[in-house]
Amino acid sequence: MKSYVALIEKTLIHNVKMKSKNPFEPIKVLHTPREWECLGVGNYAAVFLHHSNKDWVVKIYARNLEGLEKEAEVYQRMGHHPAYSQLVYKGENFLVLKRLKGITLYNAVAKGVRIPEQVIIDINQALDYARSQGLTPVDVHGKNVMMNDGKGYIVDISDFYKEKEDEKWNDIVKAYYKFYRKTLYKFPVKIPLFVLDLVRHSYRIYTYIKKKSFH
Repeated sequence: MKSYVALIEKTLIHNVKMKSKNPFEPIKVLHTPREWECLGVGNYAAVFLHHSNKDWVVKIYARNLEGLEKEAEVYQRMGHHPAYSQLVYKGENFLVLKRLKGITLYNAVAKGVRIPEQVIIDINQALDYARSQGLTPVDVHGKNVMMNDGKGYIVDISDFYKEKEDEKWNDIVKAYYKFYRKTLYKFPVKIPLFVLDLVRHSYRIYTYIKKKSFH
């Protein structure tokens, strides 16, 4: 582990370039050092893989270091469950996590890959497990969950420390059974990313208006 941490600090931390303009939009990775690959980005952090170790990933926080501490605590409280990653190491502004392999549900829809019902069932059971550990499933959506070999996994649990659940995953489940199973599952087609992003932004506006109407 010491040599891997030294590799991270020497070749990744000091050379990667990231930019965060808006806390509600994914950060931008402007430069990824050689031998590292950016696997994905979120609103606060980006995830990288070094070609010498395919089992671990490095999550670097571009902002909100308080969130890093909370995410590490969430992983400690979560314990071991096959649908979740595990915390391997905590650095000053990065976490080393067990890698979860597969394709996100967002990318599955974009590429026309069928999402089996078992994936939805697995994720629902995993969220129930998180609740049993005193955690609160928050910000569970198509880019934060993935599937591999017909099984479902939850990639990002950084917001599970919050007190109140949101409706994102529940809305996805409803859409899966009411729309997806009857259309895209039976007749898979590729959906352009700009269409999915339009849906995502429209959903954000919808939830904002819905939230305001209750206050």
